[in-house]
Amino acid sequence: MGNSALKAHLETAQKTGVFQLTGKGLTEFPEDLQKLTSNLRTIDLSNNKIELLPPLIGKFSFLKSLVLNNNKLTALPEELCKLKKLETLHLNGNHLRQLPAAFGQLSALKTLNLSGNQLRTVPTQLCGLRHLDVVDLSKNQIQNVPDTVGELQAIELNLNQNQISQISVQISHCPRLKVLRLEENCLELSMLPQSILSDSQISLLAVEGNLFEIKKLRELEGYDK
Repeated sequence: MGNSALKAHLETAQKTGVFQLTGKGLTEFPEDLQKLTSNLRTIDLSNNKIELLPPLIGKFSFLKSLVLNNNKLTALPEELCKLKKLETLHLNGNHLRQLPAAFGQLSALKTLNLSGNQLRTVPTQLCGLRHLDVVDLSKNQIQNVPDTVGELQAIELNLNQNQISQISVQISHCPRLKVLRLEENCLELSMLPQSILSDSQISLLAVEGNLFEIKKLRELEGYDK
């Protein structure tokens, strides 16, 4: 893509607060964007080949939405965690194995999509985020759901298509969790905490495609609740 095209995009972004450049084969984050650190509310660079998010991302202090689906990111910089106004972060289809240690500082975050990455566990950093509504961790390599999950504030947690065989009973203590998706994992019925059924806030539990028949779940105590 030529410089003139980029320039036109930058001029539009300056007026609208939105910079969108998808499917252009970009291999790096456009450095010229740093001229707009105080303008931009939305950056969408999906369907490119970006391998690295530079530390300058931390300067976009008014950014509300960052969309980087289907790139080649293997890690995220700590500087990302400075984005105190960020509400939406879409990182589907990258190669992320973990989140930065300071990720819990993204205090405004409401929607987090990390589907199709290489995470092996539910990141503990998510538990500090008070405004989370939706967390999508589907299509990763998660094998177990740890005790810390009990502090997760999300309303919906999507763990479909992982390799989960163990879930902490603490998941039934999530204060706002209404929707829990666990389809296509490696769960035995005995590994599904019964407290999810009997004393949790969860109203939609999706468990198709595990190592038990759904009708067996219906026979469990608490299912009617």
